[in-house]
Amino acid sequence: MAIYLPQTVEEEMIALDELTPREIVAELDKHVVGQHDAKRAVAIALRNRMRRQKLSPEMAEEVMPKNIIMIGPTGVGKTEIARRLAKLANSPFLKVEASKFTEVGYVGRDVESMIRDLIEIAIDMVREEKLEDVADKAELNAEERLLDLLLPPTPSATPQPPAGDSSVAVGGDSAAPSAEDSPVLLPAPSESATRSREKLRTQLREGKLDDRTVELDIREKNMPAFEIISNQGIEDMDISFKDMLPNIFGQRTKKRKMKVSEAFDYLIGEEEQRLIDMDQVTKTALDRVEQSGIIFLDEIDKIAGREGGHGPDVSREGVQRDILPIVEGTTINTRYGMLRTDHILFIAAGAFHVSKPSDLIPELQGRFPIRVELKSLTVEDFVKILTEPKSSLTKQYVALLETEGLKLEFTPDALEEIATFAAKVNESTENIGARRLHTIMERVLDKISFEAPDMKDKEVNIDREYVGKMLADIVKDQDLSRYIL
Repeated sequence: MAIYLPQTVEEEMIALDELTPREIVAELDKHVVGQHDAKRAVAIALRNRMRRQKLSPEMAEEVMPKNIIMIGPTGVGKTEIARRLAKLANSPFLKVEASKFTEVGYVGRDVESMIRDLIEIAIDMVREEKLEDVADKAELNAEERLLDLLLPPTPSATPQPPAGDSSVAVGGDSAAPSAEDSPVLLPAPSESATRSREKLRTQLREGKLDDRTVELDIREKNMPAFEIISNQGIEDMDISFKDMLPNIFGQRTKKRKMKVSEAFDYLIGEEEQRLIDMDQVTKTALDRVEQSGIIFLDEIDKIAGREGGHGPDVSREGVQRDILPIVEGTTINTRYGMLRTDHILFIAAGAFHVSKPSDLIPELQGRFPIRVELKSLTVEDFVKILTEPKSSLTKQYVALLETEGLKLEFTPDALEEIATFAAKVNESTENIGARRLHTIMERVLDKISFEAPDMKDKEVNIDREYVGKMLADIVKDQDLSRYIL
């Protein structure tokens, strides 16, 4: 769970420093049922990261993250534990499938792309934080620009300098001006113009001007097309064409008419871009990735196995050897600068039904010193998943059908029956963990979801008998349940 505090990110990090491993596990318990061993492992890894930040720079440089391999079937919470941990720590987080990568020399995704994707995520995170800081200022600036469009300022015909003051000149100096270089007086707006502007401001804030049309200068986004021929992917090129092209061809604008409400949003976006220092955003994001980034390497078991093994994957051992230097610690060239991967936390996960962790190459095994096994979910776990999380599956369906004016309630015995069916189908067919609950809930509520808008009775109770009636025939016929559930 992300702890949202009303203060700054720095104060958020202070609160995070105070979280003990036990408290981190308690936070994870709010979203993930069971799997205590896995939660303990990630809690210790996160706490060690906090401890490292308090060491001297020399010692901190030597302390490497303790990467983790999670072993367990699909749908038991491996990804969710890692995702919730990253949110709790306010860390840049990326989930990638190891099977998507191919060995260097083959056409496919290059393993370094995961680092480039992670820095993009971090840039967006930091930028969103900065946007919150400048939001009020950007809105005020946009409001002033919009008022200028609605009521253009009209300088008085014979401007007079303020009484007792000398003339205010733009670009003038203390020397006597020549006839050609006469000072430009800055007239004070008249009282009636000020009143009109404030009246217009009130109407704008009340939304009374939303349907009025204004004309804006919009920056064109279309760029000339280029054909780039390179033996490297575009993601490997150390040039940002998006940033370079406007500087070559100039920023073109065009006139466009739009409603005031739409223009206001556009101007706020422009002001936000102007107020944010992107160089500072980039620097902060690079540092955050290096010091607190988390990469979740899913399906690591799909690339386990030595050469000579059977399967469609291209050179699985080659992919492992490509991943190895990134996990060990190397420097990656990104469009935002050089980035070191030494202290990024890697959490790998896989079902390991066919292969086992020892099938990974020894060098890669050594970079994942912590291994935790996640258990299959029981009927009791399914009941907790249906009821305990803040946005549990039952609460989601209740909220969805409430939009139709339908009040839906699940009795405790109905939830137990759904959990029992889920466990039974997982045992008799493929074990897909908690994801089985989604298919079963859809089947149970299929008729109600379809007929909800037309139902006269707007209160529906789901009990054990109703669940049994909707699922009994399907679960009895195992061949049918294999395809439907």
